[in-house]
Amino acid sequence: MGKANETSMPSKYNPHDIEQGLYKFWVDGDFFEPADDKTKEPFSIVIPPPNVTGRLHLGHAWDTTMQDTIARMKRMQGYDVLWMPGMDHAGIATQAKIEAQLQEQGQSRYDLGREKFLEAAWDWKEDYAAFIRSQWEKLGLGLTYSRERFTLDEGLSDAVREVFVSLYEQGLIYRGEYIINWDPDTQTALSDIEVEYAEIEGKFYHMRYPIKNSDEMIDIATTRPETMLGDTAVAVHPDDERYQHLIGQTVVLPIVGREMDIVADSYVDMEMGSGAVKITPAHDPNDFEIGNRHGLERILVMHEDGSMNENAGQYQGMDRFTCRKQIVSDLQEQGVLFEIEDHVHQVGHSERSGAIVEPYLSTQWFVNMQPLADAAIKLQNGEEKVNFVPDRFEQTYLHWMENIRDWCISRQLWWGHRIPAWYHKETGEVYVGKEAPADIENWEQDADVLDTWFSSALWPFSTMGWPDEEASDFNRYFPTNVLVTGYDIIFFWVSRMIFQSKQFTGERPFKDVLIHGLIRDSEGRKMSKSLGNGVDPMDVIDQYGADSLRYFLLTGSTPGQDLRFHWEKVEATWNFANKVWNASRFSLMNMGDLSYDAIDLTGEKSLADKWILTRLNETIEHVTKNTDKYEFGEAGRHLYNFIWDDLCDWYIEMAKLPLYGDDEEHKQTTRSVLAYVLDQTMRMLHPYMPFVTEEIWQKLPHKGASITVAKWPEPRAEFHDDKAASDMKRLVAIIKSVRNSRAEADTPLSKQIQLYIKPENDAIRAELENNRHYLERFCNPSDLIIATDVEAPEKAMSAVVTGAELFLPLEGLIDINQEIARLDKELTKWTNEVERVQKKLANEGFVNKAPQQVVDSERQKEQDYLEKQAKVQERLEELKN
Repeated sequence: MGKANETSMPSKYNPHDIEQGLYKFWVDGDFFEPADDKTKEPFSIVIPPPNVTGRLHLGHAWDTTMQDTIARMKRMQGYDVLWMPGMDHAGIATQAKIEAQLQEQGQSRYDLGREKFLEAAWDWKEDYAAFIRSQWEKLGLGLTYSRERFTLDEGLSDAVREVFVSLYEQGLIYRGEYIINWDPDTQTALSDIEVEYAEIEGKFYHMRYPIKNSDEMIDIATTRPETMLGDTAVAVHPDDERYQHLIGQTVVLPIVGREMDIVADSYVDMEMGSGAVKITPAHDPNDFEIGNRHGLERILVMHEDGSMNENAGQYQGMDRFTCRKQIVSDLQEQGVLFEIEDHVHQVGHSERSGAIVEPYLSTQWFVNMQPLADAAIKLQNGEEKVNFVPDRFEQTYLHWMENIRDWCISRQLWWGHRIPAWYHKETGEVYVGKEAPADIENWEQDADVLDTWFSSALWPFSTMGWPDEEASDFNRYFPTNVLVTGYDIIFFWVSRMIFQSKQFTGERPFKDVLIHGLIRDSEGRKMSKSLGNGVDPMDVIDQYGADSLRYFLLTGSTPGQDLRFHWEKVEATWNFANKVWNASRFSLMNMGDLSYDAIDLTGEKSLADKWILTRLNETIEHVTKNTDKYEFGEAGRHLYNFIWDDLCDWYIEMAKLPLYGDDEEHKQTTRSVLAYVLDQTMRMLHPYMPFVTEEIWQKLPHKGASITVAKWPEPRAEFHDDKAASDMKRLVAIIKSVRNSRAEADTPLSKQIQLYIKPENDAIRAELENNRHYLERFCNPSDLIIATDVEAPEKAMSAVVTGAELFLPLEGLIDINQEIARLDKELTKWTNEVERVQKKLANEGFVNKAPQQVVDSERQKEQDYLEKQAKVQERLEELKN
């Protein structure tokens, strides 16, 4: 669009009217697609794929808005940007929801069978994928839809099989019997980090096991008496003198009657309880290790659903917690259980279902993590390390990697990547391969699927076409530039992407990883269904628009910190967008038919023109630097101050003088400056508020199809004028001081007053005279006297600004005593400032170590404060005499 104001702007800012249709304009225009010009430097981001289990929450909105801000800015800076969208199949969570849906219909997955169940799962995926895309659209996310991926895509499945088979062949994947975390509700294994621990009130049950052929008893304590049915030994410490005579003896398991050895093992803590522990190798990870050392039998006493199995004898078929109650009663009746002690302890719960996790002996597939972790740790010692932002999270990551345990990767589910392992029907031989065996009729594939995180760990490179290392996207866009994610999945996802990427591509998966916190309610509580304090981002958009939500999310906290949600703050960002809208509308109404080619910034400029162009330069520098550092809050602060204070409150008000005047040359220059500044400002604001900025930019005189591909602003040296900035700062200080004095004297701006200004030199006097029209417009004086030899009226209000003194005769304005009281406060203020800066300058450490320009700046402040202190003191003495 070449000319301004070709389409009039509505008088009222309505985000819903503005945001409707713009996203389609962007997508249809292919503005989010990679550039055809491959001379451009590539820049890539992969989205943390949301689960296809429901609606996006505020955390997703925050995370993706940060990514969108980065991607939009880089695209405008001339990079060839790829922002890879996609979704995760979320094995346990999705299957649980589908099974719950089936249960409501009186069915189970077994009634459907695996094939029909997977058809239902794919239907679910399509429905929710479409819903998630609609939410991405509502947020205004500039995603590269031509590259959208899903973790069960054919290409990603190829990558999963490649990785599994390769790790297996290297001996880094193995199948074995081990104690794993078991979820009895979903009936699947869980990795350690899929278990959430919570304090619950439980019991310590104290029992006495009899020694065979003896009157002696040995005291045992447990929190899970139902597992005693699987006990196969009692252990004591080899150095515990109390039990030396019992080591090697036989103890009889109550109720069951099984004879067990008393073994010596240094794992036992002599100071804990009685110093003797029961050993249940099939139901406790530590007992499993002890059992291995002593060759103990492993007796599993539960089914996968948490009910007791045939090894539980008379308790067979009972739920594990029902069994607990019954066995406690039976032990009390037999006189074995002699004490029940209240005990608060940490108990693991399934992250997905909430069920209490059962340590359970099971045959599963594992990744041998130590070699992979060692390589990932070594990566962090080199120049091509992953840069954590903030950097403190690197230690969080390293601590976990340095204390790594083998990763249980098999899940007893149907929805997911099926394990590429087959078992011979006759010989039991195991075959692992990317393709099924040729004589498939003789083999049966492993029924389990892989942990969702196994495929998610490959996301940065599997989405780019790997394992085909000739794939164009893989060659051009990998490694990616930045990953944005929350600190809560550093262990789940970030760490796994790093070690898998290092193992299979030899490179880091991303240059930077930007870590953010969690969104909490206004009281700092975690949002949850139980508290009823959750907020749907789509509801926020319905009320205030996407731009308001985005700006709040981006500027509400610093990197790595949690963010508290406040409706009032979202409303404040709506007010900001409204301010932008109204200022732009006024400007466009006064630009006439100004065309892009007619914008001329070479003419004679006013002080306000020079100042706003200088401030624009400074703001471009601040916003660019801080956005590049992911300091969105700081960049937003500079944008807000520039737009609200400098542009709207000062420049546009000052621009009204030439715009409403008769000097056509000055009018044209003002229009040009206004058009240029608004254009550059909308570009800076665009990554933060994409909708309103596109709408305004399309109405400004411009070249190009969309602001999304407009050039990012750069400071222009020819527009930087330090003197204009200094002079304008003084002018603004004078106007503010007069306004403050009027307010104290309860004198409205409509009432004229006398104003005397005493500059400290002729240069300042000349500058103030040159800009007298601003003082007359914004101070409304009946008389304005500017002179270096001004004599202060006997009774007058006064103010001190850098380089000048102001006097407002008090006659008819205020009480003398009130003015003395006001000046007393001002004197205290300047005295405190003098003391503060002098204390700083008296500190030899500061003076010797701080950069010279910082020290010089403090010395300049000292001089300024001393002058202001002296002038206020002088005025006080005049009024008091």
